[in-house]
This record gives sequence, structure tokens and C-alpha cells, in this order.
Amino acid sequence: MAKAAPSPVPLPDGPQIGAAPSVPESMREMGEAGGRDSLSRLESAVGELKAVAAAPLLKRAIEFLNREDFVNGGKWAVKALEIDERNGVGWYLMGIARERAGDFASSVQAYEAALKLLPDHAEVANDLGRLAFRMGMHEQAEKLFTRYVEHAPGRADGVNNLASVMREQGRVDETIELLRNAIQAHPETPMLWNTLGSVMMDQGDLPNAATFFGEAVRLNPKFGKARYNLSQVKHGLGDNEGALKDCDTALRRINTAEDRQMMLLARSTYQLCLGRIGAGWDDYEARLSAQFAGVTHFWIDRPRWKPGGELKGKDFLVVAEQGLGDEILFAGVLPDIVERLGPEGRLRISVERRLVSLFQRSFPDAEVTRHITNVVAAQAVRRCPDTDLATVDLWTPMGSLLREFRRKLEAFPDHKGYLTPDPERVAHWTRALESAPAGPKVGLLWKSNIAKGRSRFFSQFEQWKPVFDAPGVCFVNLQYGDCADEIAQAERDFGVKIWQPPGIDLKDDLDDVAALCAAMDLVVGFSNATFNIASAVGTPSWMVSSISSWPRLGTDSYPWYPQTRVFLPDAFGDWDSAMGRLGEALGDYAASAP
Repeated sequence: MAKAAPSPVPLPDGPQIGAAPSVPESMREMGEAGGRDSLSRLESAVGELKAVAAAPLLKRAIEFLNREDFVNGGKWAVKALEIDERNGVGWYLMGIARERAGDFASSVQAYEAALKLLPDHAEVANDLGRLAFRMGMHEQAEKLFTRYVEHAPGRADGVNNLASVMREQGRVDETIELLRNAIQAHPETPMLWNTLGSVMMDQGDLPNAATFFGEAVRLNPKFGKARYNLSQVKHGLGDNEGALKDCDTALRRINTAEDRQMMLLARSTYQLCLGRIGAGWDDYEARLSAQFAGVTHFWIDRPRWKPGGELKGKDFLVVAEQGLGDEILFAGVLPDIVERLGPEGRLRISVERRLVSLFQRSFPDAEVTRHITNVVAAQAVRRCPDTDLATVDLWTPMGSLLREFRRKLEAFPDHKGYLTPDPERVAHWTRALESAPAGPKVGLLWKSNIAKGRSRFFSQFEQWKPVFDAPGVCFVNLQYGDCADEIAQAERDFGVKIWQPPGIDLKDDLDDVAALCAAMDLVVGFSNATFNIASAVGTPSWMVSSISSWPRLGTDSYPWYPQTRVFLPDAFGDWDSAMGRLGEALGDYAASAP
């Protein structure tokens, strides 16, 4: 018997799906493996095969792939390869089936075999390049896309994919130049306008992005991805009703299950921004879909809790997800869980390792352990290595609890904080701050370490001048990451010396960061992990928020943290208006401080 395609690399026993997808943004502008046009060309190629016996089997594989049944499509491709192991089309179909099923390691092997056997079929290089890109192999992807462009210069999808991988590498000027030249050659090609719009969106230039996405939709009203991207721009500009309408339209015009889940996840954001909280959390479950190629799998072989499920007296495991800030934000629901479990129940919490000690102190009757995430067969797998799962009755990703416990604004409690800092370290930082300049101790946060695609959510540092002009304030640096340039700029350009807390790692020592935040009189800035810590320990906090920030849940306040005051720009990107009001308020605050 001829050697068949390699078997999938199995995940560990008992995986379940969870956490938000990690597919690169640029990936969304590419085509998908096994598109109908591609399969149609392959079907034509089947008629030219020398091994006639394999042709019916390959046609069956194509039929299943056209139905998005990738398991059976792969099985029929294997049957064809058992007859003729040097059948390039068979390996190509196997690559498509394995990729769409999420088995990237086997898919790479199959595509590579197809590329050797079909050297003149440049589309294999395109699909292999797209898969390499998905796996973070940007240099290899660029070489493969370049090869495809050279062999098929008239195909705009090759240029589009090449531009997408350049975009992901941050080569903005090159990407724009490539796309402009391609649009001049193919002005009626919607995908090129769509990708150029995505580059503009990366740069925070939403008005131009809207123009380019609009042109893509005009050229092809059924172009679901462009319509979805247009919804993202409208959301960014504060038009969430328009965004929701465009997203619903896009959902009716999509080709793949992965795109559908991506759009449902976006729709959850729009619903939350409109104050439709319950519906928003329902759509938010899309983040857990197995259809996302980049989704994180949970290695937890225990029954999954569902909203409405009984919790009283249960041994219940809650696993944190998303980014560090969301782990803290969503943890506000844990006191509800403690109450629902009752004295006979047992709560277990699995969080990012830097949060373990803080959460253990905050929930002393719970078992708090770390979660870790590994890559298995090119897929992220999250597990709880220090948790004995044998007696766990139920488990859930933390974000799913919101569907039951936070469906309305009234369900958000009027609390004074739910995380407990180390009292000895709070006392230490209170003493240490006595050596800082006089005035109220105001912690500063002005950026996120996640820079790509988030520039529109943060002002430029220069725009903080009205805040630094507030007299009588002692500014304290709480910003993690490399911020030496901004601290030097504040002293040089604004005449303000930002006090540096000594002997603390503001990125990794989060338990001590919580104590430092608790010793502050006030924390101001944009929302990031540290802002969430400060608010969750009950420190008064003032947040500068974008007009499209979903955690406000359609309000001008911040329901998660009742003590948080929100400062909004008058329009998209108008940070000067928000900073001006923040500076005035801070001056009044300092003037009234004892």
C-alpha cells in the first residue's frame, strides 16, 4: 500500500476550546484555503490526471471540501493517495483539509509534498505561504508569496497576500506603495482596497480607512469581509448602531465558519457598547469557537458549566482568560461565585502566575493556582498544572460567568474593590511616598505594551501637557515597560519630574504593584493591566477612555469600578479635549486636597 498522508498530531486528552483567537489581523485580509475558485480549478485539474483510478476519489474529496466537511474531505484525499502516493492534487487537497481542520503541522507537510509534485501550480505556494504566515513564519511566507506573484502576475490575490505579510512585519510604507501600485493596475479589485483600508486602520486613520473599505463594498456589495471591516471603522468612530447593521449584513455574506465567529465576536463588542449587555455576552461566546484556527484549547477533561447550571456545594474551577487586564476586570464576578457555591462548595481559580499571590489573599477560602499555555501541534493549549482535577465537578472560562451574573447594569455591584493588597507592603509604600515631592500622590499610566493596532486607543505623550500643568501634584510612575524616554520628556518639555518608586518591577511584581497602587491618592490614565489592578484594590481612579470603549457598556461611567471617573474625547482622536478636562479636574483636586 502506498504511504498515505501523515496523521494529525493529537491534542492532549480532554481538550476544550477557549480564549480569544490569536490569528494575526493581516491574516483576515487573505483568502482561505480551499476557496470555491481554488477547488474549481483543482477539479478541472483532476480530469488531466494520469492515474485515472484516483480521480473519482479526488472528486469526492472536493465535494466534501466544498461543503466545508474537512474531516471527510481529508479521508477521501487519503484514499486517493493510497492509490497514488505521488498525486500532487491529492496532497494539495490533504493540505487544505488538514489546515481547515486546524491541524497545521500535518497541513504544512502535505502542502510541501504538493509543491514538490506540482512545481508549476503556483497556487500551492500561495496556500503554503498563507499557512506559514498563520504560524508566524513571516520570512518563509514572504518568499512563497513572492514566488506566487512571479508565476501568476495577473492574480491580485498574490499581491494582496504579499502586502498582508509585509503589513504584519510593520513595513507600512512598503505595504502602502505595493498596494497603490496594485490598485493602479487592478482598480476594480475589491480585496486590494480592503487591505489598504486595513493598513490605514492599523495607523489609526479611520476616516481614510472608511473611504477604502467603502470603495471595496461599492465594487462588491457581497464582499463580507470588507463590510465587516467597515463595521469596525464605524465602531471606532462611535457609530455602534451603524457598526451593528454592517456586521449583520456581513454575517449574511460570509463564506467560512471562522469568519462567522470572528464577526459574532465583533458584534458582541457593538452590543456591549450599545448597552445590550446580555446579548453582548451571548455573542461573546464566539471567542471560544473551535472554528478559530488560533483559538486556545483548554486541557481540562471535566464537565463544562453552562449558565443556569447549579453551583451550590460544587467543586468549581474558574480559569482566567484573555489578557492580564481582563483577568482582573472579570474577577469582579468571583465574589458572586463564592456566594453561589455556599459553605459546602469549593472554588478554585486559575490565573496568570503573576496574579496568584494577590488572588489567594483576596479569596482566602479558594484554591488559587497558575495556568500555563503551551503550543501543541501549532495550537495553543492552556492547562492548570498545579490543580488536581480529579474532584472538580464543573469548570468554566472566567468570561463565560458574565452571561449569567452580569446581564444588566443593575447586576454590577457598588463595591469598594475586590482584590486585597498586602497590608505590610501598603504600609511600606505609604512610608516610601513620604520621600516623594509634596502634594497628592497621583499614579500615571499612559500606554499599553501591546502597541500594534491599538494606537487609536491612546493619546500621544505630548498631549498630556494639560495634565502636567496641574499645580501641586506629585506624579508617580506606575507605567510598566520601557518608559524612560517619556519620563525624560516630561522633565525636559513640561518641567515635571515623575517620581520613580524604588525597588519594584512594575511589570512582573504585580502583588507589590497592587500595594503601591493602594498607597496612591489617585491613579489616572488609560486602561491597562495596572489601571485595572489599581481600580480593583479600591484606589480612586480617573480613566481617559476612547469613544468606542466596550467596557463602559454604553454609559459615560465605568460599571466595573464604581469609584472610577471617566474622561471622554469630544470625537474620535480628539484627545486634547479629554486631556484638557482631566487637567482642570486634577488642578481642582489638588487645590482641595488636605
